[in-house]
Amino acid sequence: MAESLQADYLVVGAGAMGMAFTDVLMNETDASVVIVDRHHQPGGHWNQAYPFVRLHQPSAFYGVNSRKLGSDTIDSEGWNKGLYELATNSEVCAYFDQVMNQQFLPTGRVRYLPMTDYLGDGRCKSLVSGETVEVNAAKTVDATYMNVTVPSMRPPSYQVDEGVACAPPNALAQLTGHYQRYVVVGAGKTGMDACLFLLRNGVSAENVSWVMPRDSWLLDRANIQPGKLFASSIGRSFAQQVEVFATAESVEEALLRIAEQGGLLRFDENVWPTMYRCATVTQAELDQLRRIDHVIRMGRVQRIAADTIHLDEGTVATSGATLHIDCTADGLERRAALPVFDSNKLVLQSVRTCQQVFSAAFIGHVEATYQDEAVKNELCTPVPHPDSTLDFFKTSLANNLNAARWGQDAELQTWLQNARLDGFTQQPTEAQAPSAEQLAMLRTLMENAAPAVANLQKLIAAAE
Repeated sequence: MAESLQADYLVVGAGAMGMAFTDVLMNETDASVVIVDRHHQPGGHWNQAYPFVRLHQPSAFYGVNSRKLGSDTIDSEGWNKGLYELATNSEVCAYFDQVMNQQFLPTGRVRYLPMTDYLGDGRCKSLVSGETVEVNAAKTVDATYMNVTVPSMRPPSYQVDEGVACAPPNALAQLTGHYQRYVVVGAGKTGMDACLFLLRNGVSAENVSWVMPRDSWLLDRANIQPGKLFASSIGRSFAQQVEVFATAESVEEALLRIAEQGGLLRFDENVWPTMYRCATVTQAELDQLRRIDHVIRMGRVQRIAADTIHLDEGTVATSGATLHIDCTADGLERRAALPVFDSNKLVLQSVRTCQQVFSAAFIGHVEATYQDEAVKNELCTPVPHPDSTLDFFKTSLANNLNAARWGQDAELQTWLQNARLDGFTQQPTEAQAPSAEQLAMLRTLMENAAPAVANLQKLIAAAE
């Protein structure tokens, strides 16, 4: 007979969102939790990501709410110099393993089932022994819905002929031979990481080709930094952006104005981007990427043959001495928004654009604090991951609407101000009076908040 477990919550997925949600339950309730996951250790897709990947945002904004990730140091070398540290793949995996083994399990309220497949209806099956476990839980939490996928988790979406050298970026860290050329397929953050890895390790930019189906609007990491050192620049950037949202007469005008202020970047100033996916770079990284001259803008790859790459809009030559690096997995898939709270089921989703772990922790707090399901869903309105340029405006509008709703709840504001994972809510003021610059930024925000929401709705309607 199958083993039977009782719990208040069954959390499906021990990735970053499942861990961040459970962490809040552990600290704000006395609930019992069973966590089931297919991997051998917590961390979700980080277990299969390429080894040289780093967080694309400061470590201070990642992990679980109750435990700091990293040491809050500012990098003194490299292309992230002058900005807060970015945790490595191994650091993130070790961090989540420590959270599980040093925080969750010692409470006696968490049961962890690694290497286990969730079959539905509380049924779990070990991928190692084949034994089954029945979990009788009051609520089930789907922490897998966002469906984060990295290239090593699936084959390329295009045809690769026999004998063609094509691999996910994981293979770059294990190269033992030399290729004459490298073709990076995919223009998202993974593609950028692969290009930067090659350049950092001595490959000439002339020997790198980059298949870029769509150019992207990028975020400057300097504008997404924690701590007092960066407080003025972050506040200024945010205030300027809200003012643009309130006054721009078209999405094109708004994008240009925000770009002129440094709020958005692009790879080529002569190409108008059609993609926005929260990809984050530093100016130094962007300078390096711009060294790559052979950028292939002919749509998506359909097939890689022995001597030819077939794309939507034409072909380019390749050879057996070329390594093709597949970076096309949809790491931040745009999923349909579902109610987060649905009776005895929760579906974890982003409630602030591209801030998954913050969102999971926030949902955990709402679950622990509020009783009315309608109120909980109102507070946790999903913000789907962006994909197109217009989505930059849609997610900005959704963020503003959520923030306005949260601002009506004093208790919620207090929680946000003290949440480690929230780098955007103003922290409690200190004893000294705010500076003239801070007062001016606050005044700008207050004057433009409502007009920004109204004008964003108008701009989006006109562009659709």
